Amino acid sequence: MDKWLKLFETLSGNKKLLGTVIGVLFGLFFLIFGLLKTIIFGFFVVGGFYVGKMIDEREDWRDVIDKIVPDKYRD
Repeated sequence: MDKWLKLFETLSGNKKLLGTVIGVLFGLFFLIFGLLKTIIFGFFVVGGFYVGKMIDEREDWRDVIDKIVPDKYRD
């Protein structure tokens, strides 16, 4: 567990290294699964990030939707 914590601290402190690791992972996903599945996977990752952020900040999901959806599409 300490090994993973040290890796996380190293990656969070060095943004270039973090970007490189993310790029390599998406490159591997692209080679293994193809472009469409990689894009879909990326959407799920981003969606999971926003849900986690919303839970951490104790933000209501309706407020998030209000930020995303333009005024003309609301009731």
